[in-house]
Amino acid sequence: ADNLSEALKKLKITSTDSPADSLEGCLDCLLQALAQNNMETSEKIQKSGVLQVFASLLTPQSSCTAKVANIIAEVARNEFMRNPCVDAGLIPPLVQLLNCKDQEVLLQTGRALGNICYDSHEGRNAVDHAGGAHIVVDHLRSLCSKTDPASEKLLTVFCGMLMNYSNENDTLQSQLINMGVIPTLVKLLGIHCQNAALTEMCLVAFGNLAELESSKEQFAYTNIAEELVKLFKKQIEHDKKEMIFEVLAPLAENDVIKLQLVEAGLVECLLEIVQKTVDSDKEDDIAELKTASDLMVLLLLGDESMQKLFEGGKGSVFQRVLSWIPSNSHQLQLAGALAIANFARNDGNCIHMVDNGIVQKLMDLLDRHVEDGNVTVQHAALSALRNLAIPVVNKAKMLSAGVAEAVLKFLRSEMPPVQFKLLGTLRMLIDAQAEAAEQLGKNVKLVERLVEWCEAKDHAGVMGESNRLLSALIRHSKSKDVIRTIVQSSGIKHLVTMATSEHVIMQNEALVALALIAALELVTAEKDLENAQLVQILHRLLSDDRSAPEIKYNSMVLICALIGSESLQKEVQSMAFLEVISKLRSHENKTVAQQASLTEQRLAVES
Repeated sequence: ADNLSEALKKLKITSTDSPADSLEGCLDCLLQALAQNNMETSEKIQKSGVLQVFASLLTPQSSCTAKVANIIAEVARNEFMRNPCVDAGLIPPLVQLLNCKDQEVLLQTGRALGNICYDSHEGRNAVDHAGGAHIVVDHLRSLCSKTDPASEKLLTVFCGMLMNYSNENDTLQSQLINMGVIPTLVKLLGIHCQNAALTEMCLVAFGNLAELESSKEQFAYTNIAEELVKLFKKQIEHDKKEMIFEVLAPLAENDVIKLQLVEAGLVECLLEIVQKTVDSDKEDDIAELKTASDLMVLLLLGDESMQKLFEGGKGSVFQRVLSWIPSNSHQLQLAGALAIANFARNDGNCIHMVDNGIVQKLMDLLDRHVEDGNVTVQHAALSALRNLAIPVVNKAKMLSAGVAEAVLKFLRSEMPPVQFKLLGTLRMLIDAQAEAAEQLGKNVKLVERLVEWCEAKDHAGVMGESNRLLSALIRHSKSKDVIRTIVQSSGIKHLVTMATSEHVIMQNEALVALALIAALELVTAEKDLENAQLVQILHRLLSDDRSAPEIKYNSMVLICALIGSESLQKEVQSMAFLEVISKLRSHENKTVAQQASLTEQRLAVES
C-alpha cells in the first residue's frame, strides 16, 4: 500500500520528459496493485488525480505507452471508473494511438477503449466523436487474413471493442454497418474458424448487428449462411450451439437468407438435433429441441425456402415434419402443426396435403388436447386446418372427414387465440357450402357462443371473426331456419352493428346477410331490426360520400327489402330517403346509379 501511495505521488508530479525508468517502476507498481485488488486500487487511482496525468503519457514516442494503456484498460473494468476516464480526456489520445504500428500498444489501446465503452453512453459518445470506430474497422480489414497468434489476439480485442461500442445502440450499429464491417466479420469467421475466442467474438458481434433490418440486406450478400452452418456442424457443446442459434434466428427472418440457410444444409442439422434430443429430459436438450424446431418453422415462413423443402409433398423434410405431429413432445407437436400451417400457403400444397391424409393427423392431435389441452398446440393445429380449408376443392373433403365436429369441441375454450382460429376455420369451411352452413347455423350452442363473442370488446379479432361467421352462416345457407336460430339467439343487432364496421369487406358481408334476412324472414326479424336502428344506419351509409360503391349498392337493395314491413317502411318514409337516393342516380359507378333509379321507383310507389 505504501509503495502504491508513493508511486501515485511520483506519477502526480511527473512530466512527460521524466526519465522512462522512474516512470516504468511506478507503472509496474500500479499494475501489480491492480492485479491484487482491482477495485480498491482503481478507487485510489481516481482519488489521486493521476488519470489526468495519463492523458499526457499516452504518446506514440514513449516506451511507457503500452503500460499506461494497460492500466487504463484494467481500471475501466470497473463501472465507476468509465466516466472518470472520459472526463480525464483519455479518449482522444487513446484513439490517436490506434494509428501506431506497435502491436502491444494497439492491443492495450483496444482493450482500454473496449472497456471504457462497455455499457457506458459517455464512453461510446467520446469514441464516436474521436472517430475511433473507423480506425478499428480499417484494422480489422487489413489484419483479416493474418493467422499468426499475435494478429489473432489483436483481431479478437478489436472485435470485442466494436461489440462494446455498439451493443444495444441502433445508431452506432448502423454506423458500423455503413462502414462495411459485416463482410469483414464474415470473412474473419471463415478464415479464423479454428480460433475459439475470435469465433466467439464474431458471433456476439453478429448477434448484435443482426437485429437491425439494414444489416440483414448486407448479410444476404455474404456467405454468412454457409459459414454459420459449417461452424454449427463442428459444435458439440450446448453453449456454442446456443450462440450460433442466437445469430441464426434474427438472420432467418430475411427471406433471402432463409433460402441460403436451407441451401447450406441447416435443415439437416436441425432435424438431427430434433432426433437426438426428442426423448431426453436434460434441460439443455429440451432447450435445443425447442430452438431447433422453432428455427425450422421460421425457415418455412419464406415462400421459396418452404417450396424447396416441400418438394411436391415428396420431400424428406416434409415427411419428417409430418412425423412430429403424433409425437409425445408438445414442442414437436406444436412445431409440426405450425410447419403444416406454413406449408399450407398455396392451393397446390393444400390440395396435395388433404389428399394425402394430413387432416386426420391434425384431428387426432386436436383430440389429444381437448381436455386441459395445450393452448399453443390447439392454436397451431387450428391454424393449419384453417389454411388447408382455403382451396374450394378441400372444403367438402374436410367437412366429410368431420373437421367441423372436431373444431366445435373447442367452443368451450376461454382462450381468445383459440377462439379466433376456431372461428376462422369454420368460416373457411362453410364458404359456398350451403349444407354445412345450414347445419352449423341451426346449431344453437354455436350460434349462442357466437353472439356472446360478438360482444368480446377486449378481443377485436374474436369479435370481428364472430360477426363474420354469423353473417357467413346466413349468406352461404340462405336458410330460414338459420335466420330464425340467429333471431332467437339475439344475433341480429350484431349484424346491424357490423354494417358500420371500418372494414368495407365486413360492412358488405353484413349488408348481404341483412338483405337475405329481410327477403326470407322479415316478419321474424322485424322487431330486432327496428331496435337496432337499421334504417337510420342505412340513411347514414347512403348519405356518406366516403361509403364504398358496393356499400351504397347493398344498402339500397336492403332498403327495397325492408319496405315489405309496415313499421320499417314508415321509418324509411320519415327519413327523407328519396332525397339522398335521387342524388345517387348520377353516381359515377353505373351499378350504383342504376340501383338508385330502381330504389327511387320502389320508394315512390310505396309512398
